[in-house]
Amino acid sequence: MIAGFEEPDSGRVEIAGLDVSGLAPYDREVNTVFQDYALFPHMSVAENIAYGLEVAKVPKGERRERVSGALEMVRLSDHDDRKPSELSGGQRQRVALARAIVNRPRVLLLDEPLGALDLKLREQMQVELKQIQSEVDITFVYVTHDQDEALTMSDRVAVFNKGKIEQVSLPRDLYEHPVNEFVADFVGISNALDRDGKRFTIRPEKIRLFESGESTEGLDTESGRISEIAYVGMVTRISVALDSGGAIQLARQNIEAESSSHNEAINDQVVVGWRPDHVVPIQSQIPNESSEEKSS
Repeated sequence: MIAGFEEPDSGRVEIAGLDVSGLAPYDREVNTVFQDYALFPHMSVAENIAYGLEVAKVPKGERRERVSGALEMVRLSDHDDRKPSELSGGQRQRVALARAIVNRPRVLLLDEPLGALDLKLREQMQVELKQIQSEVDITFVYVTHDQDEALTMSDRVAVFNKGKIEQVSLPRDLYEHPVNEFVADFVGISNALDRDGKRFTIRPEKIRLFESGESTEGLDTESGRISEIAYVGMVTRISVALDSGGAIQLARQNIEAESSSHNEAINDQVVVGWRPDHVVPIQSQIPNESSEEKSS
């Protein structure tokens, strides 16, 4: 709908205060970076980037200058005459980004642009995209199903459920203060518990597993048995079936000085605890008026 390929059933699409709902895609100041990059294989890097400017009939001199600036921004100045097939996945992603930015849109749509990259390259490109966005000062609308990527990349995150917005927040607020159980469960790992007629959630990293005799003063505590232990590098994830009902998962950092001293095993009886201020009350759904207000 933002790009103009779908018409909204209701409401408006506004860009910089201008209602563009009835405008054709080519009349909107919007460009898109696709997941598969969609580069022209027969064109060089420079020709791919210049294509939109040619269509817009930008004069040759200005076209060369803008293409050169875009290549420099994505650090591909020495690759201008190469074909897409001669580039790595990360380099092709940069070309697609430069081709979109060179047109100077008001809004840049990025449709899971890093989905085809391996983990290390994806993390590197996340940093580079944020740097580029701050340089060009263009609104990026970034679509991803990777919650970590959404929290890393964004100034503001919207969580959708069946086409409706559940919550729009700063990344920290979204994670620390989910408005309902859907958001709490969708973003990261959430431990939802029912106690004394109230439902709440607490994040795994906020939960501690206590050694025998260790003080738990000032904390909410529960006993249970370990049902699963998973070492995942930086942390060890431990699942505990609680005696009072329900189960939780906690995450413990594998600090070198401590990692070898823990010898918990499956079925061990343990005590877990957390600070009361780390508990987040949750509701099953957002009231209708709140949802409509957020969606608008």
